[in-house]
Amino acid sequence: MQTLIVGIGALGGTIAARAIRAGLPVRLAARDTDSAKALRRSGLRVSGIGGEVWADAIDVAAIEDYGKGDQFDLILLATKAQDALDVAPYVLDLLAPGGVILPIQNGGVARLLADDLGEDKILGGFSNLGATMVEPGVYEQKNAGHLVIGELAGGVSERIERVARTLGRAIEVRVSSNMTGAIWSKLLINCSVTTIGALCSQTMRQYMETKAGKKVFRRTYEEALSVALATGTRPERQAVDPIPPGWASNVALEGCYESWVEAMIAFYGDIKPSMLQDFERGRKTEIDFINGYVVALGRASGVPVNMNEGITGLVRLIERGDLQPTPDRINDLAAQTAN
Repeated sequence: MQTLIVGIGALGGTIAARAIRAGLPVRLAARDTDSAKALRRSGLRVSGIGGEVWADAIDVAAIEDYGKGDQFDLILLATKAQDALDVAPYVLDLLAPGGVILPIQNGGVARLLADDLGEDKILGGFSNLGATMVEPGVYEQKNAGHLVIGELAGGVSERIERVARTLGRAIEVRVSSNMTGAIWSKLLINCSVTTIGALCSQTMRQYMETKAGKKVFRRTYEEALSVALATGTRPERQAVDPIPPGWASNVALEGCYESWVEAMIAFYGDIKPSMLQDFERGRKTEIDFINGYVVALGRASGVPVNMNEGITGLVRLIERGDLQPTPDRINDLAAQTAN
C-alpha cells in the first residue's frame, strides 16, 4: 500500500522510521517546508523499546507540496486532534481509488471525520504506543505498545485486514470488531486518568491517595460511561474492564469497585499525563476531543455531565494562562460532587 504519514512528531516519527526500515513504501508530510528540509537532513532515529532503527533516506515534503499527482492507498494522520480535522479534507484529494484515511488521535476525531467526509473514507484507530520526541527526527519508544484499528461501523472488513497486514510489518497492530467501543474505552481513561492528572500535576496514583481525588475520578468516569452507553456504545475491554462492578444492576458493590480501582491504578497509575506535557510546553490541548466531546454528546443525549464540563472549563483556563495545574485543582472539582 502506498502510504503517507502526516505529522512527524513522537508517534508519527516512530511509526515512520520503523515502517521505512521494514521496507514499506512510505512518504512523509511535515508541517512546513523548513520542517521537511530539516528532516531530510537528519533522517529519522528511534531508540528504546523495540530496538534502535535509523532511516537516513526519507521522502518528506511539506503537506501543501503534495498535489493531484500524488495518490495514496493509506493516509495515516498522526497529528494533534485539532490539526487532523483541518488537514483531513485536504488529504482526501490525495487518496487513490479505494484508499482510506486512518486517524490515530484520542477521543472523537475518527467519528467527527467520518460524519464530515464519509465513513467509506475513514477508519477508526488509536495508539497505545508511548513515544517521546527528543528533537525533530529523534524519538524514543517508551513501551511495547500497538495500534488498534477497525471499522467504525463494526465488524472486520477486507480493507481493515489489508491495512493491518501492511502496518503490522513495522509495528504491532490489533484489529477490533467493536472499534467504536474500543475508542470509548480509551476515551474513558483520557477523560479521567489523563485529564485529572494533568489538572493537578500528578499521576493517578498520587491523586487517588486523596478523598477528593477518588470523588472526582468516580464522578468523571461514571458520567463519561453513561454518555457512552446512552449513545448505544458498549465499551470494549482494553487493559481493564471498562464497566465497573455492579454497574449493570445499579448496585454499589463497593468492595468490588475498590478492587477495580486498584487494577486501574496498577496499569495507569504511574504514567505522566500527556496533557500535562502540553501544559508544560504551552501547547493547546486536545480537551475539546476528550472531556469536551463527552460534554457535547451528554448535552445532546440528556445525560448530566457537570464534572466533565467543570474539567473542560479548568483546562481552558490553564491553556489561557489564567490558572496553573496544581494539586489544589482537585479540591475545586471535588466541591462539585455535592451538587
